[in-house]
Amino acid sequence: MSDPPCDACAGVWPPADHFIADLGLSLAYLHDDQFFPGWTVLLFKRHATELFHLAPTERIQLMEEVSRLTKVLAETFQARKMNYELLGNQRPHIHWHLIPRLDHDPAPLEPVWRVPHDRIALSPEQVGTTISLIKKQL
Repeated sequence: MSDPPCDACAGVWPPADHFIADLGLSLAYLHDDQFFPGWTVLLFKRHATELFHLAPTERIQLMEEVSRLTKVLAETFQARKMNYELLGNQRPHIHWHLIPRLDHDPAPLEPVWRVPHDRIALSPEQVGTTISLIKKQL
């Protein structure tokens, strides 16, 4: 039995209209749930499911891209702390969830996955404005 097609490789996820930037080995997208303002997904361009599948030089470059983007997100959203999530259980493709945790965070000691909330979908104009704010710092 073969694995189902990868929705990241097929270009189905993340939403194309949430694209922020090409950082080299990865692509940055604004997450479609902005309950945590600035929540961003960094997607490795080629298909791989584990960090150990990458060449050492790719791992180093990818971590530099993660660091560069999180610094921008922290500054743009005045984050108290940045969360870095690399799971892949639901989407087996290397991607980081980079989440600014702000002063008004409703559950600062909990991972975002455990915070009950209604999803906040931004309007297309708000998506564009948020992406522009991030891109200015990149």
